[in-house]
Amino acid sequence: MLALWIAVLALAGPLAGKLSGVQQNRAVDYLPAGADSTRVAEIQAQMPGGESTDLVLVYHRDGGLTAADRATAREQVAAVAGRHELTHEPTGIPSDDGTTLMYAVSSTEPGQDDEAKNAFVNDVRDTVEGGDGLSAEAGGPGALTTDMSEVFGSLDGPLLYTTVAVVAVLLILIYRSPLLWLVPLTVAGIADALSMAVTYGLNQAFDITVSGQSAGVMTILVFGAGTDYALLLISRYREELRRTPHPYDAMRTTLRGCGPAVLASSGTVAAGMLCLLAADLNSSRGMGPTAAVGVLCALLAMLTLLPAILVLLGRRLFWPLVPAYGSEPKRRRSVFAAMGGSAGRRPVAVLATGAAVLGALALGTLNLPGDLKQEDSFVSRPESVTAMSTLADAYPQRSSRPVAVVVPTERAAEALEKARTTEGVAAVERGRTGGGWTEIAVIAEDAPQTTGETRTIGALRSALGDGPEGVGAYVGGVSAQEIDLERTSERDLKTVVPLVLASVLLILVALLRSLVGPAILVAAVVAVWGAALGIGGLVFGPLLGLGGTDPGLALLSFVFLVALGVDYGIFLMHRMREESLTGAEPAAAALTALRTTGAVIASAGLVLAATFAVLTNMPLVPLVELGFVIAVGVLLDTFLVRTYLVTSASLLLGRRVWWPGRLSRTPAAAPVPAVPKPDPVGRA
Repeated sequence: MLALWIAVLALAGPLAGKLSGVQQNRAVDYLPAGADSTRVAEIQAQMPGGESTDLVLVYHRDGGLTAADRATAREQVAAVAGRHELTHEPTGIPSDDGTTLMYAVSSTEPGQDDEAKNAFVNDVRDTVEGGDGLSAEAGGPGALTTDMSEVFGSLDGPLLYTTVAVVAVLLILIYRSPLLWLVPLTVAGIADALSMAVTYGLNQAFDITVSGQSAGVMTILVFGAGTDYALLLISRYREELRRTPHPYDAMRTTLRGCGPAVLASSGTVAAGMLCLLAADLNSSRGMGPTAAVGVLCALLAMLTLLPAILVLLGRRLFWPLVPAYGSEPKRRRSVFAAMGGSAGRRPVAVLATGAAVLGALALGTLNLPGDLKQEDSFVSRPESVTAMSTLADAYPQRSSRPVAVVVPTERAAEALEKARTTEGVAAVERGRTGGGWTEIAVIAEDAPQTTGETRTIGALRSALGDGPEGVGAYVGGVSAQEIDLERTSERDLKTVVPLVLASVLLILVALLRSLVGPAILVAAVVAVWGAALGIGGLVFGPLLGLGGTDPGLALLSFVFLVALGVDYGIFLMHRMREESLTGAEPAAAALTALRTTGAVIASAGLVLAATFAVLTNMPLVPLVELGFVIAVGVLLDTFLVRTYLVTSASLLLGRRVWWPGRLSRTPAAAPVPAVPKPDPVGRA
């Protein structure tokens, strides 16, 4: 097995290194597949020169621009026009208060190449310079995309190193061994390399979208979920080494005992992730297969490579706490036995209190900030964001961001006329023509992302769309993209959530041979999801100062928390079922399962929460929010739901938790053997 994995790693290594080269972080890669704004971006990309790169050059002086400032601006804009092929000659538009001057700059020169677009933006920024109180910045969609791609491009290294460091520290604390922690960490690293290679292969074969976000989350999942599986296997293996003389036999018993639970656990995660394929949002749909690949590669490595290494190294790997054959572990007062005891004494009170706590925390969702604007997606404000903030202050009644309309060329004149007469439109300009389409730039009267601009975009879609009075046009642009993003996220939530619940329930029913137990586990993780989002509502705005909530947060956090949270329920209830099969009474089975799996579940929960907490240190708000909600949810699930609520519910229901399986039926009382009567003549 070890030789096989060496060969796999030799083949996978070169492919893994190519994954970063196929990552796509364009706006269209995070948009709904069927939305108008996505169609506009796709048509623009097919027009002569490809999708345009649009910038707004912003010159600002607090006390008012001087004549020298305006001359500097003209010279620098002329230099940009001389160095690059622009779609139109930029014209300076001064603000009413005289403090700001803006130039709209657009070019199709970079074409579709992302590196060329970033190079164009950075060259413009090098040309546009302020000084001596004059600020000169490049904003607009093109600059925002460049800043976003640079942030995503810088994630891979820090994300991986931080994750490895966090997992290493936790494993050292858990195992208290100078050697043992290296094994699961090394295996997780190999699984990560394999997952990157497989994802690259899927991208080449099926053109699945791989973004910086999905690649980062895949790495987190490999290390988090993979380490969880390793903790469970090593914990059970240590038990078996005390009962079995040979490590090979101990590992075989270990895999037979907890292998089904690990398989079901990874199956729920993979199935939940693949449900994201039903989402219309490109970023969510692309994350589904990449996350599933990560979990399945972690499973494969932990069920094959990890056991092989553990058996080869034998008992000495556990030094200094070597589990010798026939030895007994030190008897200590178990925290989880105490928790189980409190749940056993007052199960109704524990269950009611826990449910009330989760319900109260879920009310925090009412305090979640509004939808996240694109320019608020950064933890620290890059140049593109500060430039647009300056524009918003200097031109409060003017849109600095055109609405993009593409219309069949034969109906372009009609579309221009209709657009000019649409309520809320300030100006209309005809753009490029090519491939049977014509591009029209519409300036709204209201500022970007206001209620007025949203109303204008809706009116344009009604007047120019596919309706009986329309002209077959599509309305897009940055503001329209964010409107579509919000609406599609709501639709995806209604579509994907039932699929996730159904798939997870089916796997749990197959594993536990019950309907009641799986229903308890799923209800518990849904409650945890609501509580974790509620805590986010209490933290995001008031404490972290985040400007909004990512529209995809509810869906992605639901999928991850339900799929990952059920893991610990599987570990607990599978052990409970094992105890019940040996004849233990329901209460004893529940408390024994908590006592024997509590420590490993707590360790696994801490590791998984810590790996997702790594995302809170990333420079993008969507990653910060996702990491926070999942980390908090995993901790709630580990230390409240599994230890108290599931245990107390199992104690209350008794055998009914296994209904309608055979364990739900009370075993028939053993017949009392008849006592033979003495023979009258003395014979028995």
